[in-house]
Amino acid sequence: MKKELNADVVILGGSLGGVAAALASAGAGKKVILTEDTYWIGGQLTNQAVPPDEHPWIEQFGCTASYRKLRNGIRNYYKDNFPVTEKARSSINLNPGNGWVGKLCHEPRAALAVINDMLAPYIHSGRLTILTRHKLTSAETSDDRIISVSVRNLNNGNEYILTAPYFLDATECGDLLPLSGTEYVTGSESSAETGELHALPGKADPLDMQAVTWCFAMDYIEGEDHTIEKPKDYDFWKNYQADFWPIKHLSWEILQPATLAVRDTVLFPYEDKTSLWTYRQIIDKNNFLPGTFQSSITLVNWPQNDYWLGPIFDVSEEEAKRHLEGARQVSLSLLYWMQTEAPRADGKAGYPGLRLRPDVVGTEDGLAMQPYIRESRRIKAEFTILEQHVGAEMRKGKPAEEFKDTIGIGSYRIDLHPSTGNRNYVDISSMPFQIPLGSLIPVRTKNLLAACKNIGTTHITNGCYRLHPVEWNIGEAAGYAAAYCIDNNISPKELRNTDKHLTAFQRILEKQGVELHWPEFTAQ
Repeated sequence: MKKELNADVVILGGSLGGVAAALASAGAGKKVILTEDTYWIGGQLTNQAVPPDEHPWIEQFGCTASYRKLRNGIRNYYKDNFPVTEKARSSINLNPGNGWVGKLCHEPRAALAVINDMLAPYIHSGRLTILTRHKLTSAETSDDRIISVSVRNLNNGNEYILTAPYFLDATECGDLLPLSGTEYVTGSESSAETGELHALPGKADPLDMQAVTWCFAMDYIEGEDHTIEKPKDYDFWKNYQADFWPIKHLSWEILQPATLAVRDTVLFPYEDKTSLWTYRQIIDKNNFLPGTFQSSITLVNWPQNDYWLGPIFDVSEEEAKRHLEGARQVSLSLLYWMQTEAPRADGKAGYPGLRLRPDVVGTEDGLAMQPYIRESRRIKAEFTILEQHVGAEMRKGKPAEEFKDTIGIGSYRIDLHPSTGNRNYVDISSMPFQIPLGSLIPVRTKNLLAACKNIGTTHITNGCYRLHPVEWNIGEAAGYAAAYCIDNNISPKELRNTDKHLTAFQRILEKQGVELHWPEFTAQ
């Protein structure tokens, strides 16, 4: 018999949005259950092993107070627990890895430690229950409401029925949406449907989704041989070249996303060429006293291990498994190619000293716990954010659309990786934007809120609403919204469409350190 657990708010998915939602709802005095498929909560920051992609002003403004606490906590984690250099210790804006993709490149397990510390008061008090390794299996609904969901323990097979007045979908792929019958869209919309400049010119393609990437961490030990066993699909990936890609997949040449020009790269810094090693370097050994780290550590999330041969959801289970394995194989093939055949600046071939670091990502095989998933199922929402609202070209020099129901802000380029529909990068400027509450509210399901990448965006606008600080803001607002609706006995639609409630709710968000408006800015 399934055991029943009850809470005020049940959050499915321990993504960054799910974590922020749990922190908000529990902080607002609600009893919360948070579930997660993997061993680690934290989503793209932890179990997907991607250090944060953020906007240029993140150190000054443009995120919630709790997200800033997370960022500061990660820096202090290294300063408090590691023998860092005096220069690193005195740096207000310490970048542990000195990666150039962002201002805070760090190990996933450091973020996990800080997240656990932030949630600790609610876990210890019993207000928050976290069920890791629990997969959502079904949902019961009645009268446009979710009554309960069922989850299965992936370690022992035990099942729980979870009940609550409110459910938040914070899964990476919007898994609760089809199980609850909530209306949603996937893939690429047609420009005829949305009016977006960069949407598909023909028919919509629900299976045209952004590439996923199975990330891994590695270091380099000169003179040692850590070559892995030849991956079973290596010969395929060694010779693979997409029709829309001017070069072979396994190559030091990559495309510049905005211009699609071919760019030469190298592994380690050399002359004036772009170094992929320092791109997402998550530990710079020079930030620590000699002997602390044998090598610097980098995180491989590069064009060469993007996988776009097919989608991983809304297809048969067999096809999804095949594409997930394909994503693993391209990453392992990239590593093997680098270890054995990759051209070197000194004229030799291969870097056998490249070593997988399973401990960094918390797995046995050295690949992250799950792939980096850029695109989710998206709810059919009370309000859908279009390119017309945020795209710099379509805004024609004006700021992004102002939303009366703003619940936060974000900023990033509209960054779409090559897709399963055989489309190349779409990388265009956007304006610093707001997050409208209407994009979190389904058109029909009354007690469900979207809490991460599954909000009411399009394929195009997902490209700038999917990044770390924005997803955190979405989840945090969803968590507070659920608590507010419970306290005031209203629905999310009533919250959005009743001026007194919307104003009161926005004041709560601002009191909690959620920024609702940007200063005046130009496009990224």
